[in-house]
Amino acid sequence: MHCISLPSSHLLLHSPPKTTLKLASHVSPRMFFNDSATNNNSGSTNGFSLIKNVSQLLWGASLPPGILISTVRTAWTSTWQIMMSQLAPSDPSGAYTRPPSKFRLNPTAATTKLHLYVGLPCPWAHRTLIVRALKGLEEAVPVSVAGHGLDGSWEFKDVPDKDNDILVPTMDRVNRCRNLKEVYRLRKGGYDGRATVPMLWDVEKKEVVCNESYDIIEFFNSGLNELAQHPGLDLSPLELKEEIEEWNRVIYPNVNNGVYRCGFAQSQEAYDVAVSGLFSTLARIDDHLGSSRYLCGDRLTLADICLFTTLIRFDLVYNVLFKCTKKKLLEYTNLHAYMRDVYQIPKVAATCNFLEIMDGYYRMLFPLNPGSIRPVMPSVCEHEFLCRPSEREAMSSVERAMSNLELVINAKGKSCKSYLLGC
Repeated sequence: MHCISLPSSHLLLHSPPKTTLKLASHVSPRMFFNDSATNNNSGSTNGFSLIKNVSQLLWGASLPPGILISTVRTAWTSTWQIMMSQLAPSDPSGAYTRPPSKFRLNPTAATTKLHLYVGLPCPWAHRTLIVRALKGLEEAVPVSVAGHGLDGSWEFKDVPDKDNDILVPTMDRVNRCRNLKEVYRLRKGGYDGRATVPMLWDVEKKEVVCNESYDIIEFFNSGLNELAQHPGLDLSPLELKEEIEEWNRVIYPNVNNGVYRCGFAQSQEAYDVAVSGLFSTLARIDDHLGSSRYLCGDRLTLADICLFTTLIRFDLVYNVLFKCTKKKLLEYTNLHAYMRDVYQIPKVAATCNFLEIMDGYYRMLFPLNPGSIRPVMPSVCEHEFLCRPSEREAMSSVERAMSNLELVINAKGKSCKSYLLGC
């Protein structure tokens, strides 16, 4: 990060013409500083009070002069563009371009002594937590949960576990590092790139195994079955692989990354393209889920896990902070019920820490929310609401009944009505 010096042409500090600033004779230093000598509030509160009092002295109840507003706006826009270029690299049109993962998985090089690093706000890390839990790899692959730092980095901290039912940030349980960047630097040859989550770590070799989320969930699904408590669960069966990949090609650019393309867009044109692709895809998926319990029929797959981690954050964060405002997820009947259906699968809810998710977005992404104010959680995102019956289990039984119906019709030539009547 570089210090910014504004061009002199931006510093237009001229006195307002034909205006005389008169200070009331009763203004005292004690009043001006809001009695700060005896104020027990924090320094930031005193600073705010000082700014407030200066503003009242200069302009009273009026707005600041236009020249000040335009100067601050120009300075803020320039600063915002610099920060966004580091946070969210873009192409010449202003469209967000996600940097590729640096470390891709080589399953043959990985040992069986692995450690997973995640951050709870991150949807890419969230998918690894869900697959790890569903496969029963909690003991085989321990986890360290990083929290959000004020500078945007991932930091380790010991947070009291007030609710044993959900994950919370932890200390680094294997390397005892203060932050994730230090962990990356432990690898042979060091590392000065972006320290991202999720990250799979080889404990014995002290090496980064992988920091690409989809590689990790595929590896958890089929590469560690000898260590898994549920080796029979296959979230990417061979007969569905092509369909899973087809859904991934639709969902990743338009939904998973689509919400980021909306939130990180640096031009109106880039935002318009991203938001159009996002909501047309959500409508398409909602329509599909009207006749299918999961994306690929009756079976939960990796495609569902990848979609879920975006959907669970939609009304919580993306609808507001990322300007995905055309519709709330709640307005999609099938999508919202589908999300609740996945949320209610045993062990999934425990991976969803909604306060950490909100803090991670509203307090980490300073360029999008300079005040770092976290809004109140929508009631539809609370655990109790998400546990309402989705009634999607019946879709699987209906589908099987319809298949049986077709078999009976083909075998006996009976009509649908006679079959339903038990004839």
